[in-house]
Amino acid sequence: QEHVMESGGGLVQPGGSLRLSCVAPKDIFTNRNMYWYRQAPGKSREWVCSIAISDGSTYCTDPYRGRFTIAKDNAKNTLYLQMNSLKFEDTGVYYCKAGDSWGQGNQVTVSS
Repeated sequence: QEHVMESGGGLVQPGGSLRLSCVAPKDIFTNRNMYWYRQAPGKSREWVCSIAISDGSTYCTDPYRGRFTIAKDNAKNTLYLQMNSLKFEDTGVYYCKAGDSWGQGNQVTVSS
């Protein structure tokens, strides 16, 4: 299985910002759609944002649109999730998905 690894989580106050990173092998980074998902405690994993390999178009679902931005750096094989104006309800484990490969997850906690 391809190795996908996230980093950048942590504790932040409401209204603050964090940036998550995800490194994937070049062969899947340049050939697969990529996604960020979030899983809150006791809940199923939900889609946050995605970026298409075909044209680089991006999409974020309603709770995150306008606050979160997904981007990729092809030279570094790295996917990013810039999270601004964070809210308590954004707390959870964030996962990177490249094609069918999942990262290990990264905890983001929004708390005062």
